[in-house]
Amino acid sequence: MTYYRKDKRLPSELRPCTIQPHFLEHQAGSVLITLGHTKVICCATIEEKVPFFLRNSDQGWLTAEYSMLPSSTHTRTSREVGHLRHGRSVEIQRLIGRSLRMAFDMTQFREKTVIVDCDVIQADGGTRTASITGGFVAVCLALKQHLGSSVQPKKQVASISVGKVDDQILLDLSYEEDVRAQLDLNLVMDSDSKLIEIQGTGEKDSFSRSELNEVLDIGSQGIMKLLEIQQQVLRG
Repeated sequence: MTYYRKDKRLPSELRPCTIQPHFLEHQAGSVLITLGHTKVICCATIEEKVPFFLRNSDQGWLTAEYSMLPSSTHTRTSREVGHLRHGRSVEIQRLIGRSLRMAFDMTQFREKTVIVDCDVIQADGGTRTASITGGFVAVCLALKQHLGSSVQPKKQVASISVGKVDDQILLDLSYEEDVRAQLDLNLVMDSDSKLIEIQGTGEKDSFSRSELNEVLDIGSQGIMKLLEIQQQVLRG
């Protein structure tokens, strides 16, 4: 019997995903990525400086910041409480920065820093993975505007969540699925089908090697679809 989810998706099916380029007027490198009901604004800006540890190295840097609007979730989170959760945001933005640095040759940045701001305006699961997928497009747009076509990514990078809910392996978890997950995993891969990062936890029980292999297989299929969407946007 075919297993259908609450939103009528198959287990290995992505939520509808769109990436709207040039979402903000003042920044060339901006997108709105929508993944189901999750919406994230990703904006890349370029500064003419690098961190102290890269000074005089003829090498650039890429870093990220991540935040959620107080009204982005079902119940409002005060800005003060959001500040107390700063540690979680730091962990997420480090993940975003690490992932996106894998896509680019830092020596091409020539002692410039690319800052990727990821602001969640509506959250329904997968905010960090959407930030990576949308952030890649935002960086490409910013580099094209400021440094020209000579600076190209080494590879594409995208990310997706996978989990086990009701003993079913599911791609791209919504919030309702995520809170019930027995296994919760975030996967980052490049366009060479190589793994960049795996963040996975058995939430309610341990999981087997065969289950991990199934999760990776379904996740990689989803990421390939996201890479196609990125390509369509960047081709214009």
